[in-house]
Amino acid sequence: MEHQVFVPVPVDSLRAVLRDPARVARCVPGLQQDADAASGPLSGRLKLRVGGHTVTYRGALAVTERDPDRFAVDGEGTEIRGSGTVKLALTLRLTPEGHGTRLAITAGATADGRAAAFEPGATETAVRRLLDRAAAHLAAAAAPDPVAEAEAADAEDTDAEDTDEIIASVFETEVPPPSLDPFLEGDFDELGGTPRPPAEAAHARRTMIGRSAEEVDHAPPRGRYAPVPAPSATTAGQNLRWIAPAAALAIASAVVLGRALRRRH
Repeated sequence: MEHQVFVPVPVDSLRAVLRDPARVARCVPGLQQDADAASGPLSGRLKLRVGGHTVTYRGALAVTERDPDRFAVDGEGTEIRGSGTVKLALTLRLTPEGHGTRLAITAGATADGRAAAFEPGATETAVRRLLDRAAAHLAAAAAPDPVAEAEAADAEDTDAEDTDEIIASVFETEVPPPSLDPFLEGDFDELGGTPRPPAEAAHARRTMIGRSAEEVDHAPPRGRYAPVPAPSATTAGQNLRWIAPAAALAIASAVVLGRALRRRH
């Protein structure tokens, strides 16, 4: 039997689906996959309706790429309720046509049991209907997902906006002044709003003009930050050196005065 179907997707997209057995399994109408993954994605139960009769087969399909534009589909199954069997062989040829693909199908099958008792016309109609539905599923699987593409585009735009905001925030962030800046403790003018540095800071800045960086780094702090000088040991020693003779003189004067007063008595 010869059958042709136009699929409104490019050849490359349709070829990608046929190369993936898991995607092909979702395109076979009436296929109920086995729960055992070891049996393969194209194995399970397939229910067929021919005329007023329904028959279910358990079996498997195999898709083989003969060349980039030709695929072979081979399958066999056994009736679930009965002893009848069926074997089929399909050849799929992919031909670019406009913005889509012309899918030419050559089908052949042998069957016994219940399928052998079906009328040939009813069997051919059921097979063509099955191939049309499978081609529609292939087209849907190969077509781009507009929702996924829109979500991906929105995600890229969001990432770009977030990156721009991060870069802008980095360059627009104000750098805080150093904690030892003398302007932090100054008063603000009433009109201009600019801080006035303390008198010590202004004096320190005036005295640092013209000095090297090394001298500024090693210069002692001035103003309110200047340390209180420790008492000098030399000054204390000099004071003790003067106090001792004065005390001796006072004691001698007191002794002489006491003797003179006794002599009068």
